[in-house]
Amino acid sequence: MIKFDLQNLYKIVVKHGLSKSDFKSKSNLISDYLKKIHARKQGFYSVIDDENVILGINNFAKSLEGEFQDIVILGIGGSALGTICLQQSLKHLFENEFEEKGVPNLHVIDNIDPELISAIEDIIDYEKTLFIVVTKSGTTPETLAQYFYFRKNCDDKNLDPKKHFVFITDPKNGLLRKIGKLEGIKTFDVPENVGGRFSVLTNVSLLPAKLIGINIEELLKGAKEMRDKFLSEKFEENLPFKLALIQFLLGKKGKIMDVLIPYSQRLIKFADWYRQLLAESIGKAKNEKRETVNIGLTPINALGATDQHSQSQLYNEGPNDKFFIFLNVEDLGGKIEIPNLSPNEESVKFLHKVDFGKLLHIEMQGTIQALTKNDRPNIIITIPEVNEYYLGQLFMLFEGAIAFLGEFYGINAFDQPGVELSKILTKELLGK
Repeated sequence: MIKFDLQNLYKIVVKHGLSKSDFKSKSNLISDYLKKIHARKQGFYSVIDDENVILGINNFAKSLEGEFQDIVILGIGGSALGTICLQQSLKHLFENEFEEKGVPNLHVIDNIDPELISAIEDIIDYEKTLFIVVTKSGTTPETLAQYFYFRKNCDDKNLDPKKHFVFITDPKNGLLRKIGKLEGIKTFDVPENVGGRFSVLTNVSLLPAKLIGINIEELLKGAKEMRDKFLSEKFEENLPFKLALIQFLLGKKGKIMDVLIPYSQRLIKFADWYRQLLAESIGKAKNEKRETVNIGLTPINALGATDQHSQSQLYNEGPNDKFFIFLNVEDLGGKIEIPNLSPNEESVKFLHKVDFGKLLHIEMQGTIQALTKNDRPNIIITIPEVNEYYLGQLFMLFEGAIAFLGEFYGINAFDQPGVELSKILTKELLGK
């Protein structure tokens, strides 16, 4: 199971941190907050029990074996970030460079920059490409623009849309659902009670994951383990509640920026995924009493050790308005020794008999100690290795924490009125 190290959170170590009494002062709220979360009827923690979803995905994946060379995901935001994270975290870091690997190449087109649109066309063969169009509403303008473009190109080449397109969208409504019904295009559901940024453990990302050989059953197994912790009323067991409580209490002390720092190349896209989850869920103008509050925590993602050389100066000596979450991976993979090619050089003797994994772990400890000495509160979340099971746990840990964090702030963590306003204004501007 995931482990928390909270020693650098407490005032006894970091004067800007929390006292242990502060930390446990709101543990009695778990039961009430769980009731409120249940009352919101959000499905991110219940849809993972739907075995028909897995059955449908597995049957579809089997029917496509050997059919396609490339899979192109058309989507944006929550329709793309989870899938990008799964690919980066669980496949070879240069997966698409291999010619013979037994599964298709996966490309996620998560923007409407014409450079990106034209670039993907340089490397795919339309006749050997499956396009998966993902939009919960079925009306997302960026995604529909992408679909119209690639669909026209397929039509011009006389390619059967029933073979080359799959939709993942609302079970009943929206343009994609309508097209799917009219034209017989295979369509998978996005559950009505799961928002886009919470949809990584639904068809949205599970289908593409399966098509590139990821074990989605293990992913869901890990999520279910953490879901049980999320639903526990025992303070010591409920890791999502603990994380949310830390963020809330530190936020009240002026730590309004949350820096997530994975010390694993595989997990940098997890930090990207979490950035949307936190920003879109907690940044709100009004609370549920309709009072103007303009609250929120600003997510920042970094990568160890890369961003020790780009951000740590600010983190150590800049404004003390940040809380740091380190993601530590015990087993980083194969042991690669660092050869000592200058044995008589004093300046590099510290590298003697050191491997790259050990170096990365030691650099993380050095970064943590520096922040702690500068009174910057931080915690360490550790997983044994990056695999489907533990990534499933991480997804549910952070989703559950967001649900609790919304209750702490007295807001609805599951809507996004600010995003909706920009969509409305975009359509109005285009209409003019």
